Amino acid sequence: MDTAGEDPVKVPNTDGDVHDSIRAIQWQEDRLCLLDQRRLPFEERYQYPADAVAVARAIRDMVVRGAPAIGITAAYGVVLAARERYAQSPDGWRGLLAEDIRVLAAARPTAVNLSWALRRMERHSATIAGDPSGELLDQARRIHAEDLAANRRMGEHGAGLIRAGDSVLTYCNTGSLATGGYGTALGVIRSAWRAGALKRVFAGETRPWLQGARLTAWELTRDRIPVTLITDNAAAYLMQSRQVQWVILGADRVTANGDVINKIGTYNLAISCRHHGVRFMVVAPCSTLDFTLNDGQAVEIEERPADEVLNLDGQRIAADGATAWNPAFDMTPAGLVDYLVTENGVIQAPDTQKLAVLKSLSP
Repeated sequence: MDTAGEDPVKVPNTDGDVHDSIRAIQWQEDRLCLLDQRRLPFEERYQYPADAVAVARAIRDMVVRGAPAIGITAAYGVVLAARERYAQSPDGWRGLLAEDIRVLAAARPTAVNLSWALRRMERHSATIAGDPSGELLDQARRIHAEDLAANRRMGEHGAGLIRAGDSVLTYCNTGSLATGGYGTALGVIRSAWRAGALKRVFAGETRPWLQGARLTAWELTRDRIPVTLITDNAAAYLMQSRQVQWVILGADRVTANGDVINKIGTYNLAISCRHHGVRFMVVAPCSTLDFTLNDGQAVEIEERPADEVLNLDGQRIAADGATAWNPAFDMTPAGLVDYLVTENGVIQAPDTQKLAVLKSLSP
């Protein structure tokens, strides 16, 4: 079940940072509140999913998107499910909850944060006696708070690499909308802009969902950071004309050797960066690192409906009879990554050995 409304209680900006005002995921009293990102930038509307099925639908339908945000939302979905299942069966809620967790896990499996958050919630549920709602809510809130804190650390780590006067191109959306707050790649951009290091920020529009045009541009202008939008196919020429020194983006998964799974089009950008001498930075929390897979070739790439390419805002833009191939992600080999930034520090030219050291530092 879903309920909708337009005026939830906004989360206050506690540190006074004018470049960080957006929180797309909120737990309000006893319910989950999600900013419906499909309606941005023209309408700010909220959904209040009431059970695990509704949360899974919100993830699958891209009401909420971005790997960290998906994981946080799923954690809150476990809270909703546990509350419902305990009310149904105080003695058998764990078995019922396991099915809800499977439903959540299937929503968008490429984003490794989803399975990471669900495993953490499931492990915690096994230790609870009695009504699990309160303790699971505490755990979900910890996941949320840890993500925000990690984003701020990544912002500082990444901003430290940027020289005064540099300009940056970012892609897709990696900000507060895609995380628990502040953002991964946009967190670096926020920190660098606040420090006065950045000269200019460019954003690729990001077909077919236009996350750059609709979401990143909305976030940056909302938080008083000027942004210049480009079409995705202008990126290489932007680099050739020496208008940017960095491409900074996030990741949905990083495998044990440093291969990066991210929004389709990331691979194109990495190749162009290497050719033009533009530095390529991936910003991702340790929860996005997948040490169970040796390399990116083992990742199952999600394919989304062809209608997302054939249509735009509900109107067909392709010739009748045309078909479409619509992979949601691609794989960028580790050899094209100049810097991997996590909350635990920066890895230059990531590889299996360097990531193994990082793994030893992660909880």
